[in-house]
Amino acid sequence: MADVTVKRLDEFEAIFGGGFRRVRAGLGVSSFGLSVMDFPPGFTKYPEHEHGDEGMEEVYTVLAGKVTLTAGGTEHVLEPGVFARVGAGERRKLRTGEEGARVLAIGASPGKVYTAPEFTEEGQPDPMTGSA
Repeated sequence: MADVTVKRLDEFEAIFGGGFRRVRAGLGVSSFGLSVMDFPPGFTKYPEHEHGDEGMEEVYTVLAGKVTLTAGGTEHVLEPGVFARVGAGERRKLRTGEEGARVLAIGASPGKVYTAPEFTEEGQPDPMTGSA
């Protein structure tokens, strides 16, 4: 049997009110983090965070719409065709303006085995509601 998984975006489990799709788990990826996040217009609740403890760097690109990434004390407008890499210890935050955005996020820790956060596993409770 071929080692291939193909799914449409709407087939992945969604958490955080439908705004975060468990793409990594749904495809069976184990070597890096992978998610698709949908943000409505005027969204500012994406938490400012960094990944210094686990050493994970992230790459963001917008599939639709526009999002502002604040990292390194600078704002960067991301739209389709623009990619941004943020180092592990750098604080980052995403927010939208008048239009929403669909963002692809990829993350891994250079030189380390990737360990997926439990909330990204299929069947785990939605951190927002506590139910699967």
